[in-house]
Amino acid sequence: MGERCIANESLGTTGFSYTLSLIQGKYKMTILYTLMEFGVVRFNEMKKYIGTISYKTLSTTLKELEADQLVHRQEYPQIPPKVEYSLTARGRSLMPILDGMCEWGDQHRL
Repeated sequence: MGERCIANESLGTTGFSYTLSLIQGKYKMTILYTLMEFGVVRFNEMKKYIGTISYKTLSTTLKELEADQLVHRQEYPQIPPKVEYSLTARGRSLMPILDGMCEWGDQHRL
């Protein structure tokens, strides 16, 4: 088997590119980490925990993660409205990656 030649390859066809397309964005990894650490989280709790994210950005990002089937949104029919977010099985399958990033950060933090 010969060496791979970059001229015959395309980053867009790799598993890396697909994974990156799901998790790229300023807050997606932060939201996934939050749900990994705390399980079921309400919208305002997440906003307070993250701190630097706007309500609109949090809402938009959660919708994107839900559309990609990484996050589950559970709405309860009550007043005031109650909405909880959690990871789907697909979202939980990313946890080894996040765990690895946490471990790397703990080992290399300056």
